[in-house]
Formats: sequence, C-alpha cells, structure tokens
Amino acid sequence: MFKTLREDIQTVFAKDPAARSTLEVIFCYPGLHALWFHRFSHFLWRHKLRFLARLLSHFNRFLTGIEIHPGARVGRRFFIDHGAGVVIGETAEIGDDVLLYQGAVLGGTTLRRGKRHPTIGNNVVMGAGAIALGAITIGDNARIGAGSVVVKSIPPGATVVGIPGRIAEDHRKPLMDLEHGNLPDPVAEAIRFVLRKQDRLEERLRKLESATGIASLEEELQEKLMIEAIFSQGGGI
Repeated sequence: MFKTLREDIQTVFAKDPAARSTLEVIFCYPGLHALWFHRFSHFLWRHKLRFLARLLSHFNRFLTGIEIHPGARVGRRFFIDHGAGVVIGETAEIGDDVLLYQGAVLGGTTLRRGKRHPTIGNNVVMGAGAIALGAITIGDNARIGAGSVVVKSIPPGATVVGIPGRIAEDHRKPLMDLEHGNLPDPVAEAIRFVLRKQDRLEERLRKLESATGIASLEEELQEKLMIEAIFSQGGGI
C-alpha cells in the first residue's frame, strides 16, 4: 500500500513541473486526492459494498470536483492534472501512465448495462476538455488534443484533434508531450489541398483566356486571395 502511495506521489513530480515539495503534492493536488479516494471506493465496490462505494465516490466529487465511478478500473501511475470537471464512467478502463487534463470525460453512449465506456491504453494523454464516448478503445501512446470528441476507436500512437476526432498524425513510437500549440489541423489541411487544386485549375483557365482573348475575373481572384490569407495566419480557421 505504502509503495503505491509513494509511486502516486512520484508520478505527480514526473508529470507536473509545478510540483515543488512532497508536502505540497500531498495536500494541494486534487487529482491525487481523487485517485486515492477512488482506490478505496473501488475496493469497496469489488467487495459488493456498492452503497458505501458510491457514497465515498460522491464525497470524492464534492471535495475534488472530479467524478470517478467506483466501478472504473484505473492502472498505475495515473495522474489527473488540475482535475476540475473530469468524469470517468463505471465501465471505463484506464491503463498505466495515463495523463488526463481538466474537463476530460470518459463517457457512455447507451442506457444498456454492460461495457459502455472507453478503454484507455497505456501512456495516453487527453488534453483539457477532451471527450471519449462509448465502448471504444484508445490505443497505447495515443494523444487526444484539447476539446476533441472521440467516438471511434483510435490506433496506438495516433494524435487526434477536432469534433468529431480525426487522426492528424500516426506515430508508432511513443510521444512524450502533447504540444497543443503545434497540433496539426486536418480541416485546414483539407481546405489548403482544395486551394492548391484550384490554383492549378485557375492557371489552366488563365492560359485558355489568354489564348482566346477572354478577360479574367479579377473579383473572383481577390476572394480566393482573401481565403488563402485567412489560412496562412496561425495554420487554421
């Protein structure tokens, strides 16, 4: 037991550069408190003390702002950073070395009993406000960008962004960080592809107009340049 508690504290130091002392981690990290409460409530749940387990889970939510159903299974070195608004459903399964930021949700999509919440692999990171819904699987080393909504299973090593979540990058080697400022934008990339194709078509059209003596439409060209300028600023919409 004490070995597990020590490992949980070391995990905070490993995943949060703001942590300065053991005393600070023990008393000032609601994500750690929520995990410790959950371990006890899950123990009660497994021993069929369901009401006591739910009562302790409810107190955990009141104290930390983090809701973890006592039936959820959580692996080692799990860390919730900041934590406010995190929700983890009853049949959710979380692997080892997983990091969740505030507002992350592992939710269900059906009223039927049985497996209805996500299974999260090892070394997964879910950004602030990221949501995974249904009995899907998030593969090992996957990264879910902030605000993304994932409703389909994600392969190992993938980086997912958007609503609904789309795979923006696919890495087979583990990634250490989720750099939200550098996440690719698949929607913007698709629009850039369309604009490049339009460039080629307009070049052919200009050649035809030049050969036939037809005047080009400058107004349409200005509209296109305006769209290109929007997507050249910040890499997205």
